[in-house]
Amino acid sequence: MWHKLFPLVYERYLAKQIYQSFLFILFALMSLFVFFDFIAEISSLSNSYTLLLAFLTVLLRVPSRLVEIMPIAGLIGGIYVMASMAAQSEYTILRVAGLNTRKALVTLMKIAFPIAIIILLMSEVVGPFTESLSKNLRLAAINQGNEVLEFRSGAWIKDKLRGNDGKGAVKDGIRYINIGSLEKNETIKGFRMYEFDSNHRLLLSRTAETVKFIGDGQWQLSKVTETRFTEIVSGDRLDPSFSTQIKKSDQLDIETDVSPQLLGSLLIKPERLSIIDLFGYINHLRNNKQDFQRYAISFWKKVIYPFTILVMLALALPFAYLQTRSGGIGYKVFGGIMLGISFQLFNSLFSHAGLLGEWLAILSASLPALLYFILAVLGIRWVSKV
Repeated sequence: MWHKLFPLVYERYLAKQIYQSFLFILFALMSLFVFFDFIAEISSLSNSYTLLLAFLTVLLRVPSRLVEIMPIAGLIGGIYVMASMAAQSEYTILRVAGLNTRKALVTLMKIAFPIAIIILLMSEVVGPFTESLSKNLRLAAINQGNEVLEFRSGAWIKDKLRGNDGKGAVKDGIRYINIGSLEKNETIKGFRMYEFDSNHRLLLSRTAETVKFIGDGQWQLSKVTETRFTEIVSGDRLDPSFSTQIKKSDQLDIETDVSPQLLGSLLIKPERLSIIDLFGYINHLRNNKQDFQRYAISFWKKVIYPFTILVMLALALPFAYLQTRSGGIGYKVFGGIMLGISFQLFNSLFSHAGLLGEWLAILSASLPALLYFILAVLGIRWVSKV
């Protein structure tokens, strides 16, 4: 596999040097993030949330953190290798042997591709899973083993209106569902539901002590209280009158488009969700005519971000053409760190700017990578003329 991916000797040499530097820098950066995250968790320690549990919570966040810092580690590692080869005239020898800028760039893209695949797997499979485990572990410990995921003021979510019994075909109108807490066994506590007709008049309020998911689109409510509102015909529309009918039942099954996965999306930051979860939640928001700009930007960032490692290594290539007299290796590595930090800042800046300015989500997500790709192309064109 190694020889198939890198058939030429100089390709294997470059790949080995870059991967070694990448892993070393990744470990150093990750250690820093783990240390600072652990310091932040110390303030939440209690009798049930011990030091060991806090450290385990932080460790479970590592895959999500790795996704964020792998492109920066690739950039710094690439710059270090290229600057070292330039300082020791190794790259000059490769150029004399026939290695031109185009071949070097192709080799760097081949080196970057496996890292991009790893970032994608971390972002889509490992990261969301461990992030959910970390969240559950922390909240379960803080809640002294109750294993409850608490929402601060209740989670509000929009749903489609159905029949009077909560089932049947979708009707004109809307439901608003408020959830107090979601347990790990997919049981809801503190459930409230409000149904409105197409004219935004309240039709029904429904409360339940507990709610269980019993199947695809099926909820089972226990200890249910329904209050149905019927408007009495009145001549004064500014002072309407209503009659109410209260009904209590031990159990009620209703149909809904809201799933446990959808509720779980409310607990985790959009940046930490998988592409599939984001896509499903965006569709839910779009179908219910809600604003989904923030989640759309996060979706496209998740799609594009794994491939920013290609841009980062392309940015490292011009450093191979800078001679030692242009500055020591330390200065070049420092420049790489500044480039990596500036990329993260621009990535965050354009996300917020796109949200405020209501730009196209794909434009907000891709502009930082596009700008740095243009910078890499300009740098390569400049050094190729030297």
